[in-house]
Amino acid sequence: MSITVLDGKRFAEMVMQGANHLSSNAKYVDALNVFPVPDGDTGTNMNLSMTSGAKEVRNNVQAHIGKVGTALSKGLLMGARGNSGVILSQLFRGFSKAIEQKSEITASEFADALNTGVETAYKAVMKPVEGTILTVAKDSAKRGVQAAQSEDDIIKVLEEVLKEAKASLNRTPDLLPVLKEVGVVDSGGQGLVFVYEGFLAELKGEKLPDAPASLPSMDEMVNAEHHKSVQGHINTADIEFGYCTEFMVKLEEEKLNGKNFSEDLFRQDLSRFGDSLLVIADEELVKVHIHSEQPGDVLSYGQKYGSLVNMKIENMRQQHTNIVGETHTPLRTGEPAKTNEKLEYGIVAVSMGSGIADLFRSIGAHVVIEGGQTMNPSTEDIVKAIKDANAKKIIILPNNKNIIMAAQQAAEVAEEDVVVIPSKTVPQGMAALLAFNPGAGLQDNESGMSEALSHVKTGQITFAVRDTSIDGLEIEKEDFMGIADGKIVVKDKDKTESAKKLLTHMIDEDAEIITILKGEDASEADLEAIADFLEKEYEDIEVEVHDGKQPLYAFIFSIE
Repeated sequence: MSITVLDGKRFAEMVMQGANHLSSNAKYVDALNVFPVPDGDTGTNMNLSMTSGAKEVRNNVQAHIGKVGTALSKGLLMGARGNSGVILSQLFRGFSKAIEQKSEITASEFADALNTGVETAYKAVMKPVEGTILTVAKDSAKRGVQAAQSEDDIIKVLEEVLKEAKASLNRTPDLLPVLKEVGVVDSGGQGLVFVYEGFLAELKGEKLPDAPASLPSMDEMVNAEHHKSVQGHINTADIEFGYCTEFMVKLEEEKLNGKNFSEDLFRQDLSRFGDSLLVIADEELVKVHIHSEQPGDVLSYGQKYGSLVNMKIENMRQQHTNIVGETHTPLRTGEPAKTNEKLEYGIVAVSMGSGIADLFRSIGAHVVIEGGQTMNPSTEDIVKAIKDANAKKIIILPNNKNIIMAAQQAAEVAEEDVVVIPSKTVPQGMAALLAFNPGAGLQDNESGMSEALSHVKTGQITFAVRDTSIDGLEIEKEDFMGIADGKIVVKDKDKTESAKKLLTHMIDEDAEIITILKGEDASEADLEAIADFLEKEYEDIEVEVHDGKQPLYAFIFSIE
């Protein structure tokens, strides 16, 4: 069988089987942990993201492949979760943009569209890392373009794409030493391979084993993931600029002065105003999302190019929330706004435990999204939280590195003026929130809150799910590991002994305050043993204790 032309209906079936195959193997992708902690939500995030895209496609099946691609891009954008999910959405955003005007495509156009997707994804990531899903996508797309120069059968071109994707995946440990050290390939790259396997199977009329009979709903998937034995991330990087600013610029000829609009120059100029910057432009409109301390300055800059449309600036502190324990999706907790009048500032924070959520609200967060290690909130969850904050200026505290890209993407599609503060941990998020000044401008707050991140050190106690060796440390299954600012530094069979070792490693002469957040798996006796140790060994340091109720981490320590 040979296929030389691909239309929308057949492409829609490819998307369905790609999503099904990824869904069937999501747990395997999750298991490709870079660290021996209960990590691995990459499969979960990619699965939820791809399912959102497939759902939108299923509702828009038609012969015109460009319109099906647009539906896929829209669904992926709104469902994107975690770094790998957001990158996946950008890969197919670029792919869909390349084919949007075409009713059907050839093998060469298919390969070129894959390559355009790679270019789009690389632009979306501020500091691309090789040895990840980006590399797998880049290498396989390049091979596809080469194959299409002499082959017009889309099946054979996709076979080459998949072959190179697998080869590139196997090379990822050579590019990322931590993968080789632990003995795994990149999880995001593996997820992309599963998607491509589904695509090819559909074109060849094959059914892959163990694929679900139909796509599960988003609620079914989230509920299933919530009830399973969850896994969490060691590295938690967060976006921490104060106001999430979203707006569109309707380009005007008189303001362009006869010059062509440069998206790259526009993006470069805006980058000085903040972080989490996303710029998407076409011939008439420019969509901007940025986390900035001075949204007014951002808007003034955008106004140089045309009129402003759909402006939205949110402050995340302005929605008081109550966590509903029986709800299984990432929650926005808080009371609805009592008035339609927007507040000046709104603070949105991500929390991974009800006690931590209460603590964030007590120090000024208006909307708290429950998420983090075990379930990253999607772009859509964050966009809804931005709206719920009901403010002119929004500051997002992601408090987790794997939420940064979703937050940035949410800022891009939201209408408010949004900045993301790059908080990597809960202690960093709290330090940034305490530095918030409601009387200052957005840019000043962004600067001050970001500066506060460097004033706190984060320690975490969690357990290993398998034997491994990392950074010269031999770790056995069920050891308790001490993580200092993202790096495993100590381990012990005993939970409290591991905590004592970690604190000894982290405390220096500048330490003045230690805050302890007790997790679900820690007992009062554990807490008392640690408190007694600190009182005996570091009597001049003030100790605060809160019941964070966080999963996965028995203790989180903040050292200031």
